[in-house]
Amino acid sequence: MKWMSSFLFCSLLLLMQVCSYHEVSANEDPQTPGQSCANWLGGAPGHPGHNGSPGRDGRDGQNGQKGDKGEQGTPGAKGDSGNTGESGPVGHIGIPGPPGFRGQKGEKGESASSYRSAFSVGLTTRVPHPNIPIKFSKILYNEQNHYDPTTGKFRCSIPGMYYFAYHLTVYLADVKVSLFKSGKPVIITYDQYQKNNVDQASGSVLLHVETGEEVWLQVYGEEENNGIYADNINDSTFMGFLVYPDLVYEH
Repeated sequence: MKWMSSFLFCSLLLLMQVCSYHEVSANEDPQTPGQSCANWLGGAPGHPGHNGSPGRDGRDGQNGQKGDKGEQGTPGAKGDSGNTGESGPVGHIGIPGPPGFRGQKGEKGESASSYRSAFSVGLTTRVPHPNIPIKFSKILYNEQNHYDPTTGKFRCSIPGMYYFAYHLTVYLADVKVSLFKSGKPVIITYDQYQKNNVDQASGSVLLHVETGEEVWLQVYGEEENNGIYADNINDSTFMGFLVYPDLVYEH
């Protein structure tokens, strides 16, 4: 009877140690489901339970540190041109720049030669007769040949404004001379001769002359007014030149 009690007591101690060993093993290996001594002595493990309800969202975490700058991307396609903006205000006038270099001499124009008309003539002897054109045969200038020494008349080739003048030596008689245009007297000059003296008679006028019209000088009136004189030391001259042509004139 005493031996049986000792055997039961020893068996109970051994069982308690085995149970303690299994509990320690369950704590060290979390992948092995924990088993109590009673379960070890019991049946097979049951089925896993259903998943629990999701928990509430946690609080937002703190902002992380700023990352490094990324690499530059490839350029995009060129966009459409924008609308033209409004003009800005006018700027201040700048300081004048230095004078430029002198340009090259231009070519000779045609207008200067196209619109030339001039003559200057003189007498070589006394005027023989009144009331006819005086023939000034001493040619001082007549490059365009607009004055005809055989008739004593200037014939207009370029319409426009002309200046005419005459300077006459007066000797031995009075002088009365007139400048004619197309058969009509325009101006008349009279000079009274002073005995034993040489005098001068002169006149000038600005006239508009049309193409084909003629201008000349002639003694006006009677023979006693024909005191125009010329020799190798006393001159009597007649001249005229174009001041400017008509605007509608075409060469």
